[in-house]
Amino acid sequence: MPIPSEETVADLVVDLIEQRGLDLEGVQISRAGKLSTVRVLVDGENGVSLDQIATLSNEVSAKLDEVDEFGTLPYTLEVTTPGTDRPLELERHWRRARGRKVEVATATETIEGRIGRLDAGSVDIVVRGKSGPTVRAVQLDDVVRAVVQVEFSRPNARELELTGGVAQGRPAPGAAPVAIEQEGTEE
Repeated sequence: MPIPSEETVADLVVDLIEQRGLDLEGVQISRAGKLSTVRVLVDGENGVSLDQIATLSNEVSAKLDEVDEFGTLPYTLEVTTPGTDRPLELERHWRRARGRKVEVATATETIEGRIGRLDAGSVDIVVRGKSGPTVRAVQLDDVVRAVVQVEFSRPNARELELTGGVAQGRPAPGAAPVAIEQEGTEE
């Protein structure tokens, strides 16, 4: 029996994920010979903690083990959050990325700026100008492709102010990485 489709896996786990207050952002299945990887992508309004990922991974694994969809074929399960290269497609993606640098392509132009407020099918993009940053409204229906850009330096304070700040629960652009404490390590 082959590995089930991405749609079948999504149907099996979506309720479980939503019960945890998270959104299913996608399911990806990759096959390499007899080995398969099932990747379940989740996100939430305030981000997703490592503890939530660990708990959800165990719960999704148990759910998939309950059904005969996989038969006896081995697979690796990965429960993770979408990467920064995920296209912004839904309003919640834009809302959660507020304050981040983005490249937006419409049918007529490409705009680079910082994601601002979202309102009634439109998003503000804070763009740099010769006389300082300005806010430009872009209709979401006009967006062909939009991807958050990776940043290594802190953003311009005025740009960030114009965006309305970083979305709650999300890391500030250009912020130092958060140290992860490990039990049993000595300094």
